[in-house]
Amino acid sequence: MSTGTRPDWHGRTHRLELADQTLREWEATVLAADPEQGIVLDRGAFYPGGGGQPPDHGVLLWGGVQTRIVGARKADDLWLVPDPADPLPPVGTAVRGALDDERRTALMRTHSGLHLLSGVVFRDFAALVTGGNMEPLEARMDFNLPEVPEGFKERVAAACAAEITADRAITTTTLPRDEAFAGYPDLIRTATNLLPPDLEVVRIVDIQGLDTQADAGTHVASTRQIGRIEVVKVENKGKGFRRLRVRISEPA
Repeated sequence: MSTGTRPDWHGRTHRLELADQTLREWEATVLAADPEQGIVLDRGAFYPGGGGQPPDHGVLLWGGVQTRIVGARKADDLWLVPDPADPLPPVGTAVRGALDDERRTALMRTHSGLHLLSGVVFRDFAALVTGGNMEPLEARMDFNLPEVPEGFKERVAAACAAEITADRAITTTTLPRDEAFAGYPDLIRTATNLLPPDLEVVRIVDIQGLDTQADAGTHVASTRQIGRIEVVKVENKGKGFRRLRVRISEPA
């Protein structure tokens, strides 16, 4: 069975974080360990990065030893990148994985905040996303907005605050590709469809009543958990393209 029909797998690794985004610790077995390639686990909750969201950090604990995980890369397998100063657990070793909770939670809040932001700008200004990037609690998002309406920054900030106060549920589901696009005609909120053409099953992130998008990242459970979205700056990045820089903070 190809991983295209198993959206919670990458190569030999069962991706636990896609089903349970609150998971922070788990047991696993090492399937591969190479000084150049990294480490492959049979199951793990490290988000490997993608869609603008950086990879998780954390540790593997085994035999009284700690191996720090500082990144990940996706090939045929999902390879965890260990700190070069730390030892590699041998193949077959039983390990306990643990995420850097502060980093993961910050990235979840930030990613959900960007979905809320894109939902607001699409609803209120009919603009699609042309690019974006995030780090913990700060991000940018670009839109194909020909002109900046009067009071745009303040209107976006107020609309985002209202959606956070509404405490809308954020849920994830998976559907066969054809069924997903038939049921959600606005599933792609980017100006360019970035879904691989061979992707058979689509993971959908839904902010109830506001935004529905194809997405593989990690998210909080409701808009209130995002905190507060501060629209720091609106930049002109060329004809028809506007960049919003945002910061995620605790509620005022």
